[in-house]
Amino acid sequence: MTQKKHILALDQGTTSSRAIVFDALGQAVSVAQREFPQIYPRPGWVEHDPDAIWKTQLNTARRALRLAKLSAGDVAAIGITNQRETTLIWDRATGKPIANAIVWQDRRTADICDALRKDKADRLVRRKTGLELDAYFSATKIQWLLDKTKGARAKARAGRLAFGTVDSWLVWNLTGGQTHITDVSNASRTMLFNIRTGDWDDELLRLFGVPRSILPRVVSSSETYAETRTLGQAIPIAGIAGDQHAALFGQCCHKPGMVKNTYGTGCFMLMHTGDKPMPSRNKLLSTVAWKIGDKTEYALEGSVFIAGAVTQWLRDELGIIKSSAEIERLAKRVPDNGGVYLVPAFTGLGAPHWNPHARGTITGLTRGSNKAHIARAALEGIAFQVNDIIAAMERDAGTKLRELRVDGGASANNLLMQFQSDLLNVPVIRPSNTETTALGAAYLAGLAVGVWKNQAEISKQWKAARRFKPSMKPATRKTLVSGWNNALSRTQC
Repeated sequence: MTQKKHILALDQGTTSSRAIVFDALGQAVSVAQREFPQIYPRPGWVEHDPDAIWKTQLNTARRALRLAKLSAGDVAAIGITNQRETTLIWDRATGKPIANAIVWQDRRTADICDALRKDKADRLVRRKTGLELDAYFSATKIQWLLDKTKGARAKARAGRLAFGTVDSWLVWNLTGGQTHITDVSNASRTMLFNIRTGDWDDELLRLFGVPRSILPRVVSSSETYAETRTLGQAIPIAGIAGDQHAALFGQCCHKPGMVKNTYGTGCFMLMHTGDKPMPSRNKLLSTVAWKIGDKTEYALEGSVFIAGAVTQWLRDELGIIKSSAEIERLAKRVPDNGGVYLVPAFTGLGAPHWNPHARGTITGLTRGSNKAHIARAALEGIAFQVNDIIAAMERDAGTKLRELRVDGGASANNLLMQFQSDLLNVPVIRPSNTETTALGAAYLAGLAVGVWKNQAEISKQWKAARRFKPSMKPATRKTLVSGWNNALSRTQC
């Protein structure tokens, strides 16, 4: 049992690297954050400089320790959480990347996926990985980098290259190139990992042309993997999970049927489904939640592409609000949406519709409609999309939702949270600690080194800051959902 009571969480995101020091009560002691550049070489392409990822993450780790007035010797362990699916390949001898990282948002390999889908490869992918065959995941990104980077295929065959998602890249650098690993949650997002066998799948490796020699060793989400000395004294690296999996753990959704939703630029909903993968009949993703000890647990995931981003659109493109915080005040000026619905399908529709060709619409406008109605319809559009995914989850799981735990920037919007509760007809609960992604990584690391004895002890630390209870009449709910479904039908191009 360690006597040290602080955990350093490294939270490597899509637009910034963050580091948070947590104490044994799960409270944030210090936070440091650094943004890094987004690279857009062509339309639909998104890249990151791997060195910028590493340097900003190392910088924030050092700063977070300074702000907490701690040294490396005071830290019990490091936990890592990261943007998922983003793909890096580097030279094992030099540690230098062969190219920029291809980010999860990047669509350059969509044509590869289309060709494979014509050969019915999507069925194989879904059966083995629980994922849809899509450019979102890592496999076709690896294939593209090996094919388009001069000499990369030959080097890969000779065992001279290493592939990793962002967690692997951070651990490689933290250990001076001594450790090449990934945890099961990140592995399960590559489209190369068989979620039933718990290993890389040879048939999928052949399908995507990926040599096994470049892959990291797959480890659990909570164990002491290695030590780092980059921050001074040795600190164990003891927890790894992809960002949404870490948030599920940080929200203490440790039992089957528990659901969390992160309201960010988009929405990410995960439902804990127990110790067996649950195939989805409703176009959701089956994924590994985490592995602790010998026990692997699973989740269903659904994503909304545009959530908080609709607020930015109202601000930047329509100019009806000056700041994101204004939307709640504006929406409250009207008692209801006045029959106006806004479907924010700006980049198509995600789960459970999966229609990349859908486009955004505003329907139900009359002479009396004003900007407050549009603001309210924009907020309600987020909640309606979440409602659609929850309904799909309930059908897959054969169980009714009891409550929804929420986090992310838009979860601070009380009007949205109340409407979400009314629509789902269950309590929506905002926790007192909304840093759930980094906290989940800290909990996984702390479990491994004995800061916390077990998940039951961690669950006691979860506290609700506010509970939104449903108060809408069933007839009103039915009318609203019918109006939303009508608006959805108008988005098809």
